Amino acid sequence: MAPAKSGDTVRIHYTGKLEDGHVFDSSIERDEPFEFTLGSGNVIPGFDKAVTGMDAGEKKTFTIPVAEAYGERNAEMVFEFPKTELPGEVDPEAGMVLEAQGEDGGQYRLTVTEVNEDTVTLDGNHPLAGKDLTFEIELLEIAE
Repeated sequence: MAPAKSGDTVRIHYTGKLEDGHVFDSSIERDEPFEFTLGSGNVIPGFDKAVTGMDAGEKKTFTIPVAEAYGERNAEMVFEFPKTELPGEVDPEAGMVLEAQGEDGGQYRLTVTEVNEDTVTLDGNHPLAGKDLTFEIELLEIAE
């Protein structure tokens, strides 16, 4: 069979690690391998690029630089928000993830980073923004 190319649906197992070796995600313990279509935009660009050209059964370790992962952290996406404007059922705590709808209708995930008397500090950056990501993957199957 030909190596994986754009438009192919692939099934893989992966383990994602940070520079310090901390595992941030893995498909190994899940019931099913991770499946996606190369070139569809459903994974970060560096991941798509690394799987392209692999053969079924091949294993590989690669590092995705910040620019091909979730990008640099953006300081403008960290802001204070009045506690009084949070929904009544929300009792904010640092580390809590809130979902909000933007003016454009899109859904956004915001992480509470600090709670003060009158405000909360929210971070709209992806939790992996600003980090190089290392993956160990095994390409299990290619479906054209």
